[in-house]
Amino acid sequence: MMSMGDLHNALHGVVCPLCQYAGDAVRVSGPDTRHYYECSRCRLIFVLPGEYPDADREKQRYLAHQNTETNRGYVQFLEQAIDPALPFLRAGDHGLDYGCGPHPTLSGLMGERGWMCDNYDPFFYPELPAVSYDYIFATECIEHFFFPHRDFGQMLQWLKPGGILTLLTGMWQSHAQFATWSYARDFTHVCFYHPQTMRHLAESLHLTMLYNDERRVCVLKKKV
Repeated sequence: MMSMGDLHNALHGVVCPLCQYAGDAVRVSGPDTRHYYECSRCRLIFVLPGEYPDADREKQRYLAHQNTETNRGYVQFLEQAIDPALPFLRAGDHGLDYGCGPHPTLSGLMGERGWMCDNYDPFFYPELPAVSYDYIFATECIEHFFFPHRDFGQMLQWLKPGGILTLLTGMWQSHAQFATWSYARDFTHVCFYHPQTMRHLAESLHLTMLYNDERRVCVLKKKV
């Protein structure tokens, strides 16, 4: 139940960009001057479109990342998503790294492990896939979604029935933690997922939750 303070800070009638709920969104404190709201249904925390970065500024931020195969720390970071997903993949499966960035790395790591993996990124590898995939990785990209309802729908169109979707993103745990969270200071991060958001996502998109560390990584299966 909302407190009187929550009711005072509610934004009435805003549509959640993930679950499309048009009920009250509650204002929450963040680590910077942006305005953050929490959906009362799926618990996504989001900023409003007026505070989204423009495309040029967003692209320059991604180009500044040192996310390459020679960066051992980045490789270990990606392995947090790869290792839980591997037990659910089959020999010969063909996958996609969705939101691969300017220096695709995960596809190379999957290749070293014996799996084919293509790359897609709206800025750097924008050619839309012409095939459907047995598995998709979305690592450190879903927090950038301006239209998560649409973008998750697109990903699932590219995933075969029975296919595996692996998500890696920082998950917020409490309002107190979110208020000082360095992850939310990145101006390209506009959507923040709670463990409950992930469970809602699985249910609403007809996915089976195979693995959820409640902190960063979820592995889901598209129902047949």
